[in-house]
Parts: sequence; structure tokens; C-alpha cells
Amino acid sequence: MQQARKQVVHRWSQLFIPTLREAPTDAEVASHKLLLRGGYIRQLGAGIYSYLPLGQRAINKIIAIVREEMDAIGQEFLLPTIHPKEVWEASGRWTVMGDNMFRLKDRKGAELCLGMTHEEVMTDIARNELRSYKQLPQIWYQIQTKFRDEPRPKSGLLRVRQFLMKDAYSFDIDEAGLDTSYLKHDAAYRRIFDRCGLEYVAVEADSGSMGGSQSQEFMVYTEAGEDLIASSASGYAANLEKAVSVLAPVEDLAPTGDGLPELIHTPGKGAIADICEFLGILPSQDIKCVAFMGTVAAPTADTPLRPVVAFLRGDHQVNETKLCAIAGVAELRPMLPAELEVHIGGPAGYLGPVGIAEVMTQGSLNGLNSGKPIDKLKGVLREDRTPAVANRLIHGTDPSLLKTIVIMDLGLQGRSNLVAGANKLDYHFRNVTPSRDFTVTATADIRNVLEGELDPIGHQPLRLGKAVEIGHIFKLGRKYTQSMGATVLNKDGKEVTPIMGSYGIGIERILTAAIETSAAKFASNPDNKQESYALPAAIAPFEVVVTITNVKESDLLTAGESIASDLAAAGFDVLLDDRDERAGVKFKDAEMIGIPYRINIGKKLTEGKVELVDRLLNQTQDVALTDIVSTLQRTL
Repeated sequence: MQQARKQVVHRWSQLFIPTLREAPTDAEVASHKLLLRGGYIRQLGAGIYSYLPLGQRAINKIIAIVREEMDAIGQEFLLPTIHPKEVWEASGRWTVMGDNMFRLKDRKGAELCLGMTHEEVMTDIARNELRSYKQLPQIWYQIQTKFRDEPRPKSGLLRVRQFLMKDAYSFDIDEAGLDTSYLKHDAAYRRIFDRCGLEYVAVEADSGSMGGSQSQEFMVYTEAGEDLIASSASGYAANLEKAVSVLAPVEDLAPTGDGLPELIHTPGKGAIADICEFLGILPSQDIKCVAFMGTVAAPTADTPLRPVVAFLRGDHQVNETKLCAIAGVAELRPMLPAELEVHIGGPAGYLGPVGIAEVMTQGSLNGLNSGKPIDKLKGVLREDRTPAVANRLIHGTDPSLLKTIVIMDLGLQGRSNLVAGANKLDYHFRNVTPSRDFTVTATADIRNVLEGELDPIGHQPLRLGKAVEIGHIFKLGRKYTQSMGATVLNKDGKEVTPIMGSYGIGIERILTAAIETSAAKFASNPDNKQESYALPAAIAPFEVVVTITNVKESDLLTAGESIASDLAAAGFDVLLDDRDERAGVKFKDAEMIGIPYRINIGKKLTEGKVELVDRLLNQTQDVALTDIVSTLQRTL
């Protein structure tokens, strides 16, 4: 979009724009290919990129929009990228962040890390500088480089080890103040993404390792995304990590024999599809067992991992984010065969819930303090624990009472006469009924929703789609201010703990999301023969490129330079293609760098006209020389 001040005319012949005819073979998604071909970026190492002039111009424009909107609600900081271990230990996250954190030591042996987020650093400033409620509320933000030791960098700028982020933090005296700060960020984010020309959706989300309660992500639908969104015509939208649905009723099996669990021989039928075919049942009539070892939030030498066993319908999949939250663990990995024998008592493919309570009780006796009766342990294992009660037990002061965590999905609640593994090779049980035949730690929603299931607010079918996260806002609560000892005096002179919010925007992700969206639209047009895109004018490195089709013709050269100067004087960000190249080469290069508007100076100049190409709308029109500035002003 045009600026208020006069712009400089940039000449292509004098700029470094190393376009490529073909993308490297390891480039996968459209944005990665096009950023490389357009000369925006070059790879230095796995997940590490250099920004060339075009890339830096686009990034700077995005930052300017973000900064302008954030300055309207907060104050900008610039915080260190190297953090001492102590500040992360104060919050309790030094160990929790695991291998994703880059760790290093200085010459004196002091342990440090590269900042992947800045809750601790901001809270450290708050605890040292904020003294009274009169200093609240505060909204502090920065635009800073972050580091994450991503194990599998991929998809260009979408999954990297070094990235730019706008992160903001609010400090308020109470929940009502936090609500206000949260809504300010929600509005600011919508203005930012609107100005950047993005088509986005706000979805309910999980706050992940940052902690907190209310959480909302801003997502852009694209096949390059690694997140899945569930949305419906009712207006419901949630990340798959948080999405819930209303299940349609399913038919239970009729009981056989005396109706109690009946052992049946199922040789070689360890897969759900095989057992369903063998017994003539539906996957929804089978109980699936998924067993994990979970990393506890604060692991010790004695309890580095914790067994977590999940039971759900055979046609459902475990949602590990939901399961981690209810089980109180940081991350999960599948149990090994030896661990299955110890914690469940059966082989893979034949795991089931019947008898697991006895296995848990026996296993939990190890490490119990003397004098603890087994009845007390059995009481903990009741299946009617709500998630809240189970959470207190899981995080209780005596974790030895509950070594193995067993969670049943809500989809099994109220069901009867199901088929389940018998914890014995080549055997299953019929007539398994939850609450009667086995007990669990808690019953909770721990599954992924499925396409076509009904949303919880309007009972409309859910649509699942891939998306890229561009922003995230969530309420941290007092997790960091409390753990790090930040307090202020309230109106009554009493020390209270401020409440926080955290708000992030991925700067490069705005650029990549815009390219992915545009590239998909171009690809859907059968007239387009090659991969292409056009960036929104507000974030494109240049708004308009003036292409002189033949610089050897003096009248074309003179007209092109004159038009470029007039546009720059009117405030447009102009690139003049004054290279001595064939017109076809220039047109392809202009498309490859994603400039939204192109003015072709060619044969129609004899009629006093030039060709204006609107690549955002895929339209071309002839415009009189005298009208080109006013036409673009109306367009932009």
C-alpha cells in the first residue's frame, strides 16, 4: 500500500535478486520452493536460513505492521537471546523444555540457553520493577529472534530452528484486568492479519508447555500446514488438540453365555481390523488399548517416566495432547514390549482392561511406604474419578500411590458387552463392560474428533482441514509470577501475585502463509502452467513492478522511467525492471518474486497506453499513461 512519503525508484539492474528457474529437489511445500526461486531466502544449514534483500524487505514490512498495532496497546522491549539457567530454574521449566532447548556453557562453566520464549525474562523484570497496583496493567512486547532445537526441520520457514517472533506479555492485578488485556490482543491480532491480507480463522487451542487456561490460535488453511482444524457451519472452530464433538449413538453387542467376560481364542488376530472381521463386529464395538511411557513434569532419578494407559473405541485415535494434560505428563512415547509385560501384563495386539487394576496395584506396591494398606491404593483406582479429581491424585504429594495412570475415553462410557484384548497371546474377551469389569484412574475426552461428527454448539458436521498457525494468545494465569515470586501491593496494602497473559505472532509464518494461500489459488486455475503466487501489497517487497519490454527502444525506456518516478512520487513502492533481457524472461521473473501489480511498457505505448496486470485478481487492463497513477491509487 502506498506510503505518505515519496519513495525511491529501485532498479532491478542494480539489485541482488537471484531468481532460480527450478527449485532445489529437497524443497517440499510451495512456499519453500517459491521463496527459494524468488531469491527471498537461501539455506545455511538444517532449519537455518539467510534472508536476501527481497525476503528482508517483506519481513520488514510485516514487522512494521505488527509494531504499529502493538504500539497502540503496549510498549516495546528488546530482551537477550542468551538466558542464564537460573531464571528458567526459578519457573521450573529448565528440565521441562527438554531437548527442544539449545543449551550451552560459558568459559566459566555457567549453564545458559538460547531463548525459545521469554516468559521467564519478562517475569524477572516484573518481579524486580513492579511494586504497586498503580503500575498495572502493563503490556510489554518485543520482536526478537527465537531458537528451537527442532529435531526434524522441514517445509522451509514453517519448521525451523531459528525464527522471528513477536511475543507480548500482560501483567494485571486480577482476572478482570487479564480479560481486558486478552481482548486488546485479540483485536490487535485481527487488525494485523487483516492488514497483511491473510484469510484466517481463530480457533480454540491448547497452550502447550507455556501453561495457562483460555487459549486461541489464529490459523490459515493450507495443505502445507501441520496442524489440523475442526470447524463447522455453526461457527465452531478448534485445533485438533482441543476439538470435541458429539458422538452419534452406536449399537452394543448382545451378551453371550452368562454375560460376564468370556475368554475366546483369536489366533493371529492382534489387529483391530482382523479381530473385527474374525468376530463379525464393528470397530466401535471393540476396546482399543494404547500404552505409553510419559515424561513427568519434574522428573527425578527415581521417577523419570510414568506408565500411561489409554482405552478407547476401536475406531478412535488417541489425542496425545489431551492425554498428556489429563495424565499430568510432558510428553509420551509408546511402551516397549518389556514395559507392556510389567505395567499391563500382556503382549501387543492383545492388551485389554480386564484385570489391569490388579496389575497396577501390584506394580504400585513397589516404593510404597510401610504401613500403607492395599485398600487405600484400590480406592485411588476407582473409575468414577472426574478429570479434576484424578488430576489432584496424579499431582498429589505422594505419587507412589498411583504409579500407572489409566484413562478411559468418554466414548466408552455407558457401553456394554464389548470385545477387548485378554492380555494373553491369541486371546480376547467378549462381554466386557466398563465400570463392572475394570476400573480406571479417570474417564475423560482423550480422542481425536473425526470428519463428519457433530460440533458441540450447533450439532453441525465437522470439517477437518490442515492449517498453519500464525498467532497464539492465551491466559497464563499466575504460573510464572507465583513460581518466580513476583508480587505487588494491592489497594489495601496487601501483597498479591499479578496475573499474566502471553501473546505470540510468527513473523515468517505470515509471509509463508500468504504465499501458500496465493499459490493454492494460482494452482487451481487451469490457465496457469507453472507454480506462481502474488503477495498482498502491504507485505510484498514491492507493490508494483514497471517492466520495460525492450530497454533498447528509447521511447519505452523513457516512458518506463517516467511512470516509475511518478508512482514513487505518489508514495508507491516501485521496482523498475530496466534489465536488457527478453520480455518473457522479465514477465516470468516478476511473477516469481510475487509482486502483486505489474505495468508492462510495450507496443501499446504508441496509443498512449500501458498494460496493468493485477495478479491478485488475475486481471489485465489497458490504462492511459495519464491515468496509471490514479488507477493504482484507486486499486490500492
